[in-house]
Amino acid sequence: MSLADSRPRPEGPARGRPRSEAVESAILEGVMKLLEEGVPLAELSIERVARTAGVGKATIYRRWSGKEELFVDVVRAAEPPDPELPGTSLRDDLVVLLESLRRRGLASRSSAILHNVYAQMKSSPRIWAAYHASVIEPRRVIGLDVLRRGRENGELRADVDLELANDMFVGPMLVRAVMRPDADLPEGLAAQIVDTVLAGLRPVSSTATSR
Repeated sequence: MSLADSRPRPEGPARGRPRSEAVESAILEGVMKLLEEGVPLAELSIERVARTAGVGKATIYRRWSGKEELFVDVVRAAEPPDPELPGTSLRDDLVVLLESLRRRGLASRSSAILHNVYAQMKSSPRIWAAYHASVIEPRRVIGLDVLRRGRENGELRADVDLELANDMFVGPMLVRAVMRPDADLPEGLAAQIVDTVLAGLRPVSSTATSR
């Protein structure tokens, strides 16, 4: 599967001319080729990307407004895809979300290029802001929506602060995946975190079990 195939398609009308999968793949893979060759992010100009991909600059600009938007799509394509939520229960949805975060942590550890990309991206305020707005924030909104539904249907106490609860679920996995790169990220960790946190957030009278 090409990088372009793995990138989620935006909703709504396409920008500019109809998208060509082959052209998009060449552009995205051209950026990755330059990164793998050690070209610093600051030197990844649209002109250089176009030359590497064998396309014109106008071809890139018809699809991306600039380097920031293009680079965010490259990173998103290199990451494991976002999961489909089962929607069967609060617990099931939370486990799937945290498992996705665990897998992204493993991918960052196993891929030197992806690890390097994250480090360089954080040193570029404009690219990091674009990544945060189009990738991190939507993921956070999904988590909050899951918790909100759980509170509305009685799986969480009515007085639970959703913002704080979201941090309580995501925080332990982020610590393991990002702040402690030597820490284990074993299978089952997502369920362990969810069950531990849910034990303190369920309604006192709830008869729901953690399984």
